[in-house]
Amino acid sequence: MSSPAYSVLASCYDAMMEDVDYPAWADFYEAQFARFADKKPTMILDLGCGTGTLTNLLAGRGYDMIGVDLSGEMLARASSAALAAGKNVLYLEQDMRAFDLYGTVDAVVCSLDGINYLTKKEDVARCFARVHTFLNDGGLFLFDVNTPWKFEHIFGDESYILEDETTYLGWQNQYNKKTGLCRFYLTFFCETASGLWERFEEVQSERAYSDRVLRGLLAQAGFDVLDIVSDFDGTPAGKEDERHYFICKKI
Repeated sequence: MSSPAYSVLASCYDAMMEDVDYPAWADFYEAQFARFADKKPTMILDLGCGTGTLTNLLAGRGYDMIGVDLSGEMLARASSAALAAGKNVLYLEQDMRAFDLYGTVDAVVCSLDGINYLTKKEDVARCFARVHTFLNDGGLFLFDVNTPWKFEHIFGDESYILEDETTYLGWQNQYNKKTGLCRFYLTFFCETASGLWERFEEVQSERAYSDRVLRGLLAQAGFDVLDIVSDFDGTPAGKEDERHYFICKKI
């Protein structure tokens, strides 16, 4: 049974991401606010927020949060989790290339390689331009990407198996080094409420972007790149890192 991207993934996304240290991610963002923000942000946009784990965590730390994602299924889970925690978070089902807010924000974050999912350079440019439009002057834009090195040496054409008590995922990669495009062929076996298991399939794509390309697109959109690091401890970015974190400021 085929399914639109993320419609099935939404039901088991949190289980797949259980190893992600979201508090450490939030700590990293707050450290960058302390380093580079003219004043502590009040209103933050979480772009590509998924099921809202990080969004709701930041809301719990006192920030006014807006979450934007293309998947209604993801946002339904995010909203339910926010309500259960007593957090008032505005979730909007929008495309990160063309999102529209009611006003401006003090900071924008985009976590867990959301930018890589924009597989055309012009789409990244559109996204950066929208962020610039809705970011207050001097506001920070923080995002991370999977590096070209990771696509070539970690993802490559490898296969993975991820499983827990209710979900089994077969993950096959197909990477084209020339184009930088990586396709993820995902086969899910999910346990239903009745105890039966159903099979679903999805295909997702990410593209590798070099720091040089991203710097150019950010400059074009009106951002100054303040720093690029490879870990939450501030290790400078290198050629053999799996992930790079960009700290940018609206000029």
